[in-house]
Amino acid sequence: MAEINKLKRQFYESSTLGLGRFCLKLGLTPNLLTAISLASAIVSGIYFWKAEVWWGVIWMLITAITDMLDGATARAGNMGTPFGGILDHVSDRYGEFFILAGITLSNMVHPGWGLFALFGMIIASYTRAAAESIGKIENCAVGIMGRLEKFTLIIIGALLEHYYPKMRILETALIIVGLTSYITSVQRLFYAHKLLNQKKD
Repeated sequence: MAEINKLKRQFYESSTLGLGRFCLKLGLTPNLLTAISLASAIVSGIYFWKAEVWWGVIWMLITAITDMLDGATARAGNMGTPFGGILDHVSDRYGEFFILAGITLSNMVHPGWGLFALFGMIIASYTRAAAESIGKIENCAVGIMGRLEKFTLIIIGALLEHYYPKMRILETALIIVGLTSYITSVQRLFYAHKLLNQKKD
């Protein structure tokens, strides 16, 4: 699993490098793109809260795209800094909160499932952060489902909910996001435990 995630990460970083160079030509910086991503997430959450699904989805897509571009731009311009990394991770968590809070308050789903998915995404990210900062593990981005896949699932669920509200598809998507997030958190704990034990040996 860890090797597969590593290969996926390498492919992702190499395939987005050209987009990062394009952003540099436009004068965009990684921190500016992070700020745009956070602002887009806030707008997306507001639209979801008002049950304006299409606008919520559009701004959520902008959030995902700019989140991808900030890392690509940092790599393309060799502009990555420790603070930039911290800012990116913190902004991502705020973004997830605003989007899922908006969905939770929209009456499109049961609030309990919204909170279930929200805490799941946060705890999966926190487990990785703890493993990398406290455990000094270089990369703990393992798990059954990443942030991009969860965003994709929510977007598909939201659009289908818009056209088939009686089927509760968005609620189902949030349940899946929550469950996979908790599984991811446990996978990361086991992965960290394994690596730390290897270091002892």
